[in-house]
Amino acid sequence: MNGSTYSRVVVIPRLKHDNISWIAEEISDVDVVTYVADDDTASLHPPRNKGHEVMIYLSYIIANYHDLPDVVIFMHSHRWTHHNNALLGHDAVQMIRRLSNDHVAREGYFNMRCQWHPGCPEWLHPGNTKETLDKQEEMVLSRCWEELFPSEPLPRALGQPCCAQFALSKERIRSIPRSRFIFYRDWILRTPLSDYVSGRIWEYSWQYIFTGQSVVCPAEHICYCDGFGLCFEGAAEYEEFERLGRLRSTLEEELEDLRKQRQGFQNQAAAAKGTTLAELDPGRDYYLKSRIAALNSEARISREAALERGFEPLHRVESDQRVEEDMKAL
Repeated sequence: MNGSTYSRVVVIPRLKHDNISWIAEEISDVDVVTYVADDDTASLHPPRNKGHEVMIYLSYIIANYHDLPDVVIFMHSHRWTHHNNALLGHDAVQMIRRLSNDHVAREGYFNMRCQWHPGCPEWLHPGNTKETLDKQEEMVLSRCWEELFPSEPLPRALGQPCCAQFALSKERIRSIPRSRFIFYRDWILRTPLSDYVSGRIWEYSWQYIFTGQSVVCPAEHICYCDGFGLCFEGAAEYEEFERLGRLRSTLEEELEDLRKQRQGFQNQAAAAKGTTLAELDPGRDYYLKSRIAALNSEARISREAALERGFEPLHRVESDQRVEEDMKAL
């Protein structure tokens, strides 16, 4: 499903202390380029360690603009992390292996994260003048926009799924002059904004640069199907799968609370509050464990069916044709 006739490269920024052994162990057959952000002696490093991954993504594009592979995948250095796709086990290896080159070539730009939160349907509002801890870049966005896109109107909102991991086709990159990417990198080098804030500005700007749209939030089930070959039977089935996942998480939290209460009793912390062991219903543990096991089994069956559908080209075409209907359902 990856489209074996396409050439592709994975670009990964890293720090010296990052463990990237998973690359050699799991995807040794994939062309991977790593830049070391905090080591000027590394064979590949950015001109300055600023802007988080942005500096490295732009540096790769600038250096390879005239010799790009068909598909370029920009990913972070950690294999398992919360910002990877839950349906793929939060595993970067699975995301890279299952990514459809055909889809990237067709769309030009593809955000590697399907889950909407955080980032969708809207995330940054340039007109907001009130600083918030999780959106420190919002207050300076309007000024930055004028510097980065001086001839383009300030959008009302910017949004896409976080967290700056995406794939691009060679054609989409080259639709923008190389000089523009140099300008963007120079802006990061010059701006007085911090490493963190300057990087965050870009996290929700990539989609605008490569699609011209300020908000790019495809339906999650469409993203999974087209991008990774995990195809549910429309929005309703996917939402039911997600609902069961949320229920499982709630039950797991309750089970963990019970475990802590029992541990507390054993440590006599609960006894000091007058709690007796009899009040901690032992039958509740059994119920929770049984229910969680049943939900895990149901989720596994549903996911396996979605994987099977992903191998059916006709189903994926039909999925494309349902986009508008499913978006309304969501």
